[in-house]
Amino acid sequence: MARIEYMRLRLNNWALWKVRESSGGLGWSTQSVLLSEPASGYRESIIPIDDVDAELTNTAVEALRPARQHLYDTLQHVYPQGYTLAGAAAALGVAPSTISARLEQADMALMLWFRERREKAQAKRSFTT
Repeated sequence: MARIEYMRLRLNNWALWKVRESSGGLGWSTQSVLLSEPASGYRESIIPIDDVDAELTNTAVEALRPARQHLYDTLQHVYPQGYTLAGAAAALGVAPSTISARLEQADMALMLWFRERREKAQAKRSFTT
């Protein structure tokens, strides 16, 4: 099984959001807008963060914690903590191939979580109309 690209991108957004959150950003810029362009004129690519999407992804990742702690720990090491596959494997005491398999499993578990959430919302809308 391969990684789900959509989930990988969503987890990347979540990781950037988590790093900003841990540095006290709380969704606000940590630097003045006036200082965002270096004096040399070189423009660094800045990746925008979708806070709403990241917070929802965080809720989904936290939902893994009670029943699938190993997936939760793997996501925490690889995404917000920024470990490589080998680094995460060493930190968690498993083989790098296990980390790859866990990331695939986490992608699938998160996709199912989002699907169930969407279906519940659709059922609720159908029930109220």
